[in-house]
Amino acid sequence: MATLHLHSVLPNPTSFKSTKATTSTRRRLLANSVRCAEATQVTGETQRVTVRNGNDSLDICRVLNGMWQTSGGWGRIDRDDAVEAMLRYADAGLSTFDMADHYGPAEDLYGIFINRVRQERPPEFLEKVRGLTKWVPPPVKMTSSYVRDSINVSRKRMDVASLDMLQFHWWDYANTGYLDALKHLTDLKEEGKIKTVALTNFDTERLQIILENEIPVVSNQVQHSIVDMRPQQKMAELCHLTGVKLITYGTVMGGLLSEKFLDTNLNIPFAGPPLNTPSLQKYKRMVDAWGGWSLFQALLQTLKGIASKHGATIPNVAVKYILDQQAVAGSMIGVRLGLSEHIQDSNAVFSLALDEDDISSIQEVTKKGKNLLKVIGDCGDEYRRA
Repeated sequence: MATLHLHSVLPNPTSFKSTKATTSTRRRLLANSVRCAEATQVTGETQRVTVRNGNDSLDICRVLNGMWQTSGGWGRIDRDDAVEAMLRYADAGLSTFDMADHYGPAEDLYGIFINRVRQERPPEFLEKVRGLTKWVPPPVKMTSSYVRDSINVSRKRMDVASLDMLQFHWWDYANTGYLDALKHLTDLKEEGKIKTVALTNFDTERLQIILENEIPVVSNQVQHSIVDMRPQQKMAELCHLTGVKLITYGTVMGGLLSEKFLDTNLNIPFAGPPLNTPSLQKYKRMVDAWGGWSLFQALLQTLKGIASKHGATIPNVAVKYILDQQAVAGSMIGVRLGLSEHIQDSNAVFSLALDEDDISSIQEVTKKGKNLLKVIGDCGDEYRRA
């Protein structure tokens, strides 16, 4: 699992199914949305963006280094090699790392890395480094002490006094303990133990309920790619209204959206590259649900044509297309630390500009695929289906 790892016309708040907010609460939501939208800004040459809710803000790199790959299944990670790789990514400006409490040694690696940064890099360099983590608790009673103790584990592993961002996941919406957990996380934020509170894999309806309860989340991390455009169908509207931003994963579909899989036929055994990682297997299932391998090949061919036109790669085009979508603050690219690197390719995203012809060509193919909102459900529903 990726967590384990939301224009001119504002949507009607009542369209998101929640009936729990009062009129005054909705007015506060709308008023806050103006402040959030004005405060969310892209800095530099589109490389960094600030996500904000009220007085809480964090600037991050728009291409994030995803550390799910440290959890096993992608090859053995050597600690020292991994930390050296993290330093190379950060030196290249790719200084935002995304991890989770259950991504194997990810938080521990970050702790070693950040200490190397403190010792070997100037203070202004350290100020640009970000460590985003996730908390994925079991659905037990969310007491203040339980939440505090859990967050303290991540703070200790990452060796930071305050977590840059804590992204919260919840398994069962029927258990409304997620609101208790988020309120306790907000208390920890007020104490300075967390800088920003965020979500991962929450759907639109629950995001609205959370905001109506005046919990100041700055972002929601969701699966989003050229194949999986579900976030743009419902959630992006609420994000536009409230100023909450999206951080996306699965944007290159574990590597399926690349030249490596162009002109291959996975329907014939051993005819194509092996699907030998958890992410490749996961996103191949997404391709099957969307429209199958033949349609996916047509998409890859289209993306290759666009990439060649711009002197770019298929992953460049795939990431830039999603970064250009409404409410998207940043997109994840998984890193196999010490095993392989794509620093130059990741940085090339920032100089790529897709034109109207490029976008039309992509949409001409994707419109032939199935509507995954109808097939799977809203964002995160794939983790909660019986």
